[in-house]
Amino acid sequence: FKGCSVSLDVDSIGEAERVFAALSQNGTVQVPLGKTFWAARFGMFTDQFGVPWMINCEAGKEGK
Repeated sequence: FKGCSVSLDVDSIGEAERVFAALSQNGTVQVPLGKTFWAARFGMFTDQFGVPWMINCEAGKEGK
C-alpha cells in the first residue's frame, strides 16, 4: 500500500465517528478525528492490515 490511501467522505458527524472508530480499531491513528477549518470532522489512521485511511465529513454536512 505504499503511495496510496483510502479517502472516505461521509455525510454526517455521527457516521464519521462510527466509521473512524470501527476501522481504526487495532490500527494506528496519525490524526485523531476532529474539527478542522475545512471539515466538520477529519482524521487519518492506518488500519490493522496496513491500509492508510482518511475520513472526512465536510463542513456544512454536520447536521444532516
